[in-house]
Amino acid sequence: MPALTDSWTLGGVPLPNRVALAPLAGIGTWFVRLQAFRHGAGLAFSEMVSSFGVHHGNPRTCTEMLRLHPDEGPVAVQLFGADPDIMCSAAERVAQAGATLIDLNMGCPVAKVCKTGAGAALLDEPDRAVAVARAAREGSGLPVTVKLRSGRAPGQRSGVVLAQRLAEEAGIAALSFHPRSAAVHHKGTPDYDLAAELVEALPVPVLLSGGLRSPEQVERAFAHTGAAAILLARGSLGDPWLFEQILGRRDGPPPAAEVLAELGWVMDRAEEHFGPRRATGWMRKAYPWYLERLGAGKLLRDALMRAESLDLARAQLFAPALSQAA
Repeated sequence: MPALTDSWTLGGVPLPNRVALAPLAGIGTWFVRLQAFRHGAGLAFSEMVSSFGVHHGNPRTCTEMLRLHPDEGPVAVQLFGADPDIMCSAAERVAQAGATLIDLNMGCPVAKVCKTGAGAALLDEPDRAVAVARAAREGSGLPVTVKLRSGRAPGQRSGVVLAQRLAEEAGIAALSFHPRSAAVHHKGTPDYDLAAELVEALPVPVLLSGGLRSPEQVERAFAHTGAAAILLARGSLGDPWLFEQILGRRDGPPPAAEVLAELGWVMDRAEEHFGPRRATGWMRKAYPWYLERLGAGKLLRDALMRAESLDLARAQLFAPALSQAA
């Protein structure tokens, strides 16, 4: 059995280890991916990007969501959509933008995505799902992976059935599998037995996602399922050091001063990416990830949420008293 630190090849793309950053809708910008690479990730997936937005040249989609940083490692850009022709066009443009792989979201449970026929809705339309995946591969010329759930509702196995067809008929290079149903979102216990069954049945590698928040959980799930690699999602938010711990590069959690420095790095990159005004809003979802690690109280949390600029937030975070306490 391989180790998580072992190198491997996905669709002809060499990867230095078997720990990757999962696609995180609304979060996986270039600087979140770059952060994961800085801490050891061997691969990173982008946030979910609309194939229609790419095809029609939406400015924010094409200039912001498809932005790649020169210091990033291999990046899989995740697209969603249910129209094969649109997907073919979008995948071609994503390849031209410099993506290493194309990833297709066929597991998102959010209603506004499913209403378009994309995301988890494709679990109910396997013929369309296969056509979309084939179109992405033909349009991009890149290896294509697919993110799937076990089914739309608890107990369903439509994702397992579709996975087999995607591998055999659409020629996907790998499958990212979240062994929970779309209906439960991120609640409940992932069915790692089902993941192990899928690993055994598929002729392509399976990357495992879901419920992986500690080195111990990762090791157990990786060994139990026989997956080719693991994907860190919410467990890595505010804790990029988890990559280092899993890869044996760090023994314990970082000191408070290091957490503060990392948060400052994220704030600087968010401002670089979004500009001061939009970065101020974006950071409000990121502060709690780091404040939890710092053991910060409600007063600081509330002050950051109310801060009307990044400079005001920085004054709260990096005040001399707080720095000395840390």
